[in-house]
Amino acid sequence: MSAFYTTVARFYDAENRDKADDLAMYSRLAAECEGDILDVGCGTGRVLIHLAQAGHRVYGIDNDRPMLNRLEGKLEGLPQLRDKIHYVHADVLRHEYERRFGLILLTYNALMHFREQEQQITLLGRLRSWLAENGALVIDLPNAGPVFASEDTDSLTLERIFLDDISGHMIMLQSVSALDRAAQLLHIDWIYDEINGDGVVRRQLAPHQLRYFFLPELRLLLERCGFSLDQVYGDTEGADYVADSERMIVYATGT
Repeated sequence: MSAFYTTVARFYDAENRDKADDLAMYSRLAAECEGDILDVGCGTGRVLIHLAQAGHRVYGIDNDRPMLNRLEGKLEGLPQLRDKIHYVHADVLRHEYERRFGLILLTYNALMHFREQEQQITLLGRLRSWLAENGALVIDLPNAGPVFASEDTDSLTLERIFLDDISGHMIMLQSVSALDRAAQLLHIDWIYDEINGDGVVRRQLAPHQLRYFFLPELRLLLERCGFSLDQVYGDTEGADYVADSERMIVYATGT
């Protein structure tokens, strides 16, 4: 995961500036939980900062230093949040916490970065050991069904156009992807074309792999690691999870 995010860290906040549809859900969950919150793969702090601004004490962990450098830059302008936010640069599969959390978050696609089953079991087992009594784990994933039912294409797709926060240059983000249905892996090449004031294009290629999960598989993984899958929703507003839902948002508690 680290190599990909090291490559895209400088674009990440500008690229995801409009990603806010899940924040109300996390605010609601945080208000209902007792104790501290852990954001696994906190990155540049999109969810971390939002929850801290609402008065919650939030812990973050991420193994990519450039992403955390972006978070640190934001906190320099938000000194009032210093006592609310605690983060570490570490591998969640090896790091040790001696505290327990009332709410643990695997936000937008975070679980997809753990592609091997051994990693998934190790991760969920560690999260279970860090979960407080009556605490909850929330996992936000894309619903695999519609993706696997769609036709394959090797075409170049324009994802979005945005302005780089630092240079002010226009960035055209494109992608080429291939889905390995047997391995449940999405192989995707993200292509960042940065256009400067003279019209010169500088291209940055960021290859990536993400692992899809189906609900029965995820349920078994959670049960294997000491969780009970309590609820599953099809979007961040609590819609029923159905075959063509866009998202698969799972709430789990310890058994």
